[in-house]
Amino acid sequence: MARGQIQIKRIENQTNRQVTYSKRRNGLFKKAQELTVLCDAKVSIIMISSTQKLHEYISPSSTIKQLFDQYQMAVGVDLWRSQYEKMQLQLNKLKDVNRNLKWEIRRRIGESVNDMGYDETVNLIEEIHNSLQVIRERKYKVINNQIETGKKKLRNVEDIHRSLLLEFDIERQDDPHYALVENEGDYNSVIGFTNGGQQIVALRLPTNHHPYLPSGEGSGRRATFDLLD
Repeated sequence: MARGQIQIKRIENQTNRQVTYSKRRNGLFKKAQELTVLCDAKVSIIMISSTQKLHEYISPSSTIKQLFDQYQMAVGVDLWRSQYEKMQLQLNKLKDVNRNLKWEIRRRIGESVNDMGYDETVNLIEEIHNSLQVIRERKYKVINNQIETGKKKLRNVEDIHRSLLLEFDIERQDDPHYALVENEGDYNSVIGFTNGGQQIVALRLPTNHHPYLPSGEGSGRRATFDLLD
């Protein structure tokens, strides 16, 4: 039974369309490879699927550029001229933009102003004034951020200070060997804190020390001394 002729039209089912594309693409590339080997031909095929995927076959002994150069020589056309002209126009536009920007920069720093009229000078002054206003606002914002950051750091230091004072009070209540001393010596442990701008250190005395016991409370010598920075 002979196979029926397939009507050539777009396949509506997307899955079937992709399967057909893949099979026929492989078949086409296989034929191109056979032509390259059997006939010593230079073959190039570029295919883009409906999903924008690029597939290409190029004879192993050739490159895309070589094939395009040979095509131009064969048909007598220049495929790159129009693209080159477009790129040249774009380059000239960019050069003009760059030239104008340099001219504006020179004027804003006080150069190339001799050829300016009154209206241009007034406009330039206004533009510079507006720019300075924006810069000042940015400066004030940065300063405010730095102040807020400093306040946060100060609050953290104050929290640490309160924590140290609380820890010191707890240690004095739990262990009567902790007190404030004024003489140097060998101490078992140290607690430091700040009191009204004065730095104070609490040291735990060893058992062989016999500190003065004020009012019959505690077992440490009570005194304060400043610490050197």
